[in-house]
Amino acid sequence: MNKKNILVGQSGGPTAVINGSLYGVICEGARHSDAVGCVYGMINGIEGFLADSYMNLSETLSDDDLELLRLTPAAYLGSCRFKLPENLSDSFYRVLFEKLERLDIGYFFYIGGNDSMDTVSKLSRYAAQIKSPIRFIGIPKTIDNDLWGTDMTFGFQSAVDIATEAIDRIHTTATSHSRVFIVEVMGHKVGWVTLHAGIAGGADIILLPEIPYDVDNVVRAIKSRTEAGKHFTIIAVAEGAITKEDAALPKKKLKEKQEKKGYPSVAYELAEKIQNRMDQEVRITVPGHTQRGGSPCPYDRVLATRLGAAAADLILKEDYGY
Repeated sequence: MNKKNILVGQSGGPTAVINGSLYGVICEGARHSDAVGCVYGMINGIEGFLADSYMNLSETLSDDDLELLRLTPAAYLGSCRFKLPENLSDSFYRVLFEKLERLDIGYFFYIGGNDSMDTVSKLSRYAAQIKSPIRFIGIPKTIDNDLWGTDMTFGFQSAVDIATEAIDRIHTTATSHSRVFIVEVMGHKVGWVTLHAGIAGGADIILLPEIPYDVDNVVRAIKSRTEAGKHFTIIAVAEGAITKEDAALPKKKLKEKQEKKGYPSVAYELAEKIQNRMDQEVRITVPGHTQRGGSPCPYDRVLATRLGAAAADLILKEDYGY
């Protein structure tokens, strides 16, 4: 059997556990030394690889380095946000495949979210079109937990833990000063992290992109709590949450409206609307990119490592399309 090399890259927003799957790919590749020559890593994803920026991970990382890598947050190889051309006849693909063939790549792994899976799909279709033997597989990474075909994406649980802790800690000030606190949670245009963290952290109101909200209903809920003797309210709002009025607009008009408003994010818009309708003080907390970093939780460590190893195993078994 002719040995072929592995090429692996990381793309999109990092998670606390993105390196766990990289560890899985490298270790599983080493375990199949009869089929795999070495493992190359793209530096800054496919964009870096196009500029001939890559490294030989088989030579660079010792066993001790690998064990440390598994628990290290942030993308070890660096990341990028790079959309491949829609037209598979674009010369981009010919150039890229020439580079792959030059390195004798037989197996291509890309760790990332929706755009990264789109990259894998296009490369796989182009390979089929030109009858290339190179095989492509995507490893589903995103804190948003919104990838088709997955029950859980690694990085999600670690992000939920961090967002939950933020909501937990806000209770202290919210109760002491009888304030309305808005905690804005990441998740792009889906509400999984906000929903889970909101429930776990005991948020009183949870606003999700999937359910456009009515600010008057939000204010009524706050006033109802006050009348019941609960003088504080914690609102967990997803960064992609939207009002019913805005949700009814065509995409183009919505974008124009959002640009004119000039709010830094949804939490600031919501805070202003609530403040205009009632006297209670409103404060904002945005954990932001802390939700993508730090030490990954045990659940994510196990899931990421297993997915990385499983991805390598599938390709080496010639079991494609997953």
